[in-house]
Amino acid sequence: MNFSSNVTTVRLRDTFATAVTKNVLVVALCISINYINSTLVHTFFRNRIFTENPRYILFIHMVLNDMIQLTIAVLLHVISYVLFTINVSFCCFLLMIAIFTTLNTPLNLASMAIERYIAICNPLRHAQICTARRTYALIGLIWMFGTLPILPDLFMLVATEPVAFFHSRIFCSRDSVFRHPYMMEKKNVSHMLYLSFVWLTLVFTYFRIMFAAKAAKSDAKKARNTILLHGVQLLMCMFTYIDPLLASFSMYIFPMFVLEMRFTRYLIVHILPRLVSPIVYGLRDQTFCKYLKNYYLCCRCNMSKAPQNMTSLKTFPE
Repeated sequence: MNFSSNVTTVRLRDTFATAVTKNVLVVALCISINYINSTLVHTFFRNRIFTENPRYILFIHMVLNDMIQLTIAVLLHVISYVLFTINVSFCCFLLMIAIFTTLNTPLNLASMAIERYIAICNPLRHAQICTARRTYALIGLIWMFGTLPILPDLFMLVATEPVAFFHSRIFCSRDSVFRHPYMMEKKNVSHMLYLSFVWLTLVFTYFRIMFAAKAAKSDAKKARNTILLHGVQLLMCMFTYIDPLLASFSMYIFPMFVLEMRFTRYLIVHILPRLVSPIVYGLRDQTFCKYLKNYYLCCRCNMSKAPQNMTSLKTFPE
């Protein structure tokens, strides 16, 4: 009993140097990953071949969703060190965006798997079924279904909590704001339903593609590999939902390194999946990679020409 109490009071907060190091590392990773993702977005909008293809529309939606999610996650991490507590209303706003984008990711993966299934198993109707307009409508449905699990919690929070609560300051986390036991139970049930639906979709599309399209073996094999990558990405997304279990397990195994394990979990749950997405989906695709290389080559050419232009201005002054 005394041992456990001593363990919990060993180090409740990081030292100043450690806190600065952690936040600098997190912000640097956020800037780097968002820079890579922004080049993917720039490449997408500059080439019409991508803006009219449902596959790339869904991919770039996932990239934008990851950028928003990563930015909010890093902002909350920095706030927890710099301010520690913030206004409840502002915290609700940040949490709502974080929850929306978190739930959007598995639904977007399921949509990408279905699009590949139609392309391989029903190629003659793919252009008719999977149009750009319907894809944008599907993205709207993804956002709508992403908001459904949390909106009742928000209405219940407004109805049950006093006005003074929204003007107070609190450590910004979902469990500290949406603290009613009903909300926590509903969160677990909704996460289970969402993930079950996505897993069933990925398994169904994978096996349907595996047994279909014998005439186009190379395309079918590529589609199967793509859906397997969706499964890997979904496994990484599941870290968000099993984070409390990971926290309990890490505290049991490493009770003297609570802060270190918490930061490690943060990197694995919030940073690593956002880093893998552009590498797996953007750089793996040959067409997208080709246009991305052209973009970087153009940037290098412009940078190399800039000093020559400056010297020419010095050589021929007005």
